[in-house]
Amino acid sequence: MTVSTATARRPANAGTLSPREQGVLWDMEEHFWTSDADHARAMTATNAVMVFPYPPGILQGDQIWTHLRERTGWRSVVMSERRVMRCHQIAILTYRVSAEKADVPIYKALCASTYLNDDDKWLRISHQQTAVA
Repeated sequence: MTVSTATARRPANAGTLSPREQGVLWDMEEHFWTSDADHARAMTATNAVMVFPYPPGILQGDQIWTHLRERTGWRSVVMSERRVMRCHQIAILTYRVSAEKADVPIYKALCASTYLNDDDKWLRISHQQTAVA
């Protein structure tokens, strides 16, 4: 099915979040990188999906936390090329990340995280990373 741009309608509540809401989400996103797995788990939906470069690949639910316990603790994270999109109670953050921690080469990736506003609490429902050289 093809939808022409002349007839396609923009969804209600589409666009960006307020500066305050954006700040909350970007702070949450940074803490996912720099905090421990328990902190990240508290801000993530129960059956969330995350996609990491292989291995481990696609993880869902409790599989995520097994993986993250071994890979948390980035000491510095720089997120550039930030973009935010909102549609109703869903917000999508996209960005380029450069992260570092002791004894590990600097990790660079393109990332996307999807958040759901559930009763005025933002929860991450998905996260995806594509490693870049």
